[in-house]
Formats: sequence, C-alpha cells, structure tokens
Amino acid sequence: MFRAMRRTKCQLSTAAAEKILRGGDYGVLALSGDDGYPYAVPINYAVDGNKIYFHSAKVGHKLDAVRRNDKVSFCVVDRHEVVAEEFTTYFTSAIAFGRMRLIEDNSDPDKLRGLELLADKFSPNVDAELRAKELARLSAVVVPVMTIEHLTGKAARELIRDGEIV
Repeated sequence: MFRAMRRTKCQLSTAAAEKILRGGDYGVLALSGDDGYPYAVPINYAVDGNKIYFHSAKVGHKLDAVRRNDKVSFCVVDRHEVVAEEFTTYFTSAIAFGRMRLIEDNSDPDKLRGLELLADKFSPNVDAELRAKELARLSAVVVPVMTIEHLTGKAARELIRDGEIV
C-alpha cells in the first residue's frame, strides 16, 4: 500500500520517526487541493498515540480539501543544517500518512482533547482562567485529527547508524 523507502541506508526506525514527530512544533500538512493541485500548509500540531491534532477556522481551503479527500500526509523536519563544504544538508525528518477527520461536533470528546493537547504544548504557562475561557470557545473552531496509518523517518546518511540518529 505504501512505497518502500528507496534510500534504505537513510531510513530511520519507527521509534526514531515517532520521536521526531512528537518533538516538533510545526510541520507541513499535505492535502489534495482544488482542481487536482497539491495543497500543503505549515501548521502547529499535537500528537497523542496514533493521532495528530490540529486547530482550524471553520471554513477554508484546508477543510474543503479534507472533505473532498480524507487521505493526507504530514511532514516534520527536526533538523536542517546546510554543510556547504560537503555540498549536502544534514537533516532528520518524519512523514506520517493517514486519514483526517474534521471534528465539528462540540459533544465529541476528541474535540476538547485535541484543543487541550495543543494548549498544553503551546501555552503551558497561561493563566488557568484564561485557558478555560479559550477552551470554552469550542464552537468557534474545527479540530482536524489525523489517524496515522504509516510513519517513516529519514536522516542524512552522516547522522544515522542502524536506523537510529547518532
């Protein structure tokens, strides 16, 4: 179903790919956009198990794309260092493939869970009263959630040994 990585010497273990995914602050969500064009959008996220949670306005290109085709991918680059004298880049990255569901129903516990995960990750020191007030605005947002079906990780060959980052 999913292609095997061509450069197997650069392939990371699943555990290393998961670490990159969990450690990042933002990634690029790739969707099937209008008129068959790819649509890729940089976005913040939070991970819980095999789910990736996002935050969205109630209308827009991203939501339209998901409604048309729920198959998505999400890429996180953890390290990116240009090494000019070697004509290369030292990098580590992970790509998740899966299906996305749009949580619009305020009674769906996954909606609040996703927003709480995002708040914990990006606003951990915000006053509890302000946080509660913001989380109470459930009806103002949609929470897209991606269920991971396949995860790959890749690194520059200089940074990898036996599938792990050195």
